[in-house]
Amino acid sequence: MKFLDQAKIYIRSGDGGTGCVSFRREKYVEFGGPDGGNGGQGGHVIAKCVSGLNTLIDYRYQQHFKASKGEHGKGKNRTGANGKDKILKLPVGTQILAADKQKQIADLTTIGQTIMLLRGGKGGFGNTHFKGPTQQAPRHANPGQEGQEAWLWLRLKLIADIGLIGLPNVGKSTFLAAVSQAKPKIADYPFTTLHPNLGVAGAKGQEFVIADIPGLIAGASAGAGLGHRFLGHIERCTMLLHLLDGTQDNIVANYQTIRQELAAYGQIEKHEPTGKQGLTEKYEMLALNKCDLLDDNKLAAQCAALEAASGVKPFIISAATGQGIDALLAHMVERLDKMRQATHINTHEKAQEAEAQEAWYP
Repeated sequence: MKFLDQAKIYIRSGDGGTGCVSFRREKYVEFGGPDGGNGGQGGHVIAKCVSGLNTLIDYRYQQHFKASKGEHGKGKNRTGANGKDKILKLPVGTQILAADKQKQIADLTTIGQTIMLLRGGKGGFGNTHFKGPTQQAPRHANPGQEGQEAWLWLRLKLIADIGLIGLPNVGKSTFLAAVSQAKPKIADYPFTTLHPNLGVAGAKGQEFVIADIPGLIAGASAGAGLGHRFLGHIERCTMLLHLLDGTQDNIVANYQTIRQELAAYGQIEKHEPTGKQGLTEKYEMLALNKCDLLDDNKLAAQCAALEAASGVKPFIISAATGQGIDALLAHMVERLDKMRQATHINTHEKAQEAEAQEAWYP
């Protein structure tokens, strides 16, 4: 399935049905009178977060989505049927933006979450609604209200536990293929990965999701290379794994390039609500890849230089041979457990504070 993380769509809710003008005329019935029913409600446009999707490809070849209209009212006080709702099934992590891409309408982060985007028009009243002592035979009814319409942007930001970042051709796809059943494209030239790939890795009896993000270069936040578009997928990752090519001489400059792009992206991104963790503030692990191609002296020098620049001791791995992979995965599981426990504690404390504030005291 082709990956697509942005799509522009047109949506329209259904018009309400028109009220009916009708009178009861039956043989041997002494008293007739108005009996026109009301029109039906127009269908709503609803966005629903569902499982089993990780792309917006369904919205690439169909951009117009319209809910059905409400049926008109009928005689014998019969109300028209309501229009059928149009439900947009979206993957977890989808943001719904206005046409100008500035206003965020919704952020779907949990399965089952639903948002009403447009409400259908109300049905018109039939002439029965208008009868009264002074108007016993009304001959008019209301038309149904028109539905609403809008152009929207859908933007997908993948939700993963680990986000792989680094320059092109440092071995991110090779690492993902080594630790999961994912089959990303692997080649010996830059920009092999043109869209994010997801894989499920496991260690110590636990599983977690890894997202392989296309390679970044200097100036990516300003549109160089593949641009900063894919950096949005890193925002939803719990923590980052920064892969570096140990065979390159300018290892420190490569590390600083990625860090600068993460910081620059945080300054231009405006869709995330305030208070969320920035890219440079996420917990980051360093891994020196392709260590099987280095001798002991060169490897020690590269590790020392990288540790001095980052303040973090890097893991020494080889995605091609599997060296050091198990230790790295074990560290990922331990760190994820600690972060999840801390998140659970913070959520519980906030819930207790909210309950305390809402409590009533005489």
